[in-house]
Amino acid sequence: MDDLQLRLIKCFAAVFPDLSEDQIRKASPYAVTTWDSVATLNLLMVIQEEFGVEFNPEDIEHLTSYEEILDCLTAKRS
Repeated sequence: MDDLQLRLIKCFAAVFPDLSEDQIRKASPYAVTTWDSVATLNLLMVIQEEFGVEFNPEDIEHLTSYEEILDCLTAKRS
């Protein structure tokens, strides 16, 4: 697991402290009952602060799982 994934898991754990690392990797609003619109905003704010990135409004609607957020961050790194 690389640094990007570890840092992203840390961000998820800050917003969803009851999730295990394995649950975080599978996280989405459908899999996590506490993931609502407020949690989405909180998560994205934590991620933006951790990684020093900004998400475009059109990106936000697609950032609905750990995997999608990881893919977006990977693309922003390139």
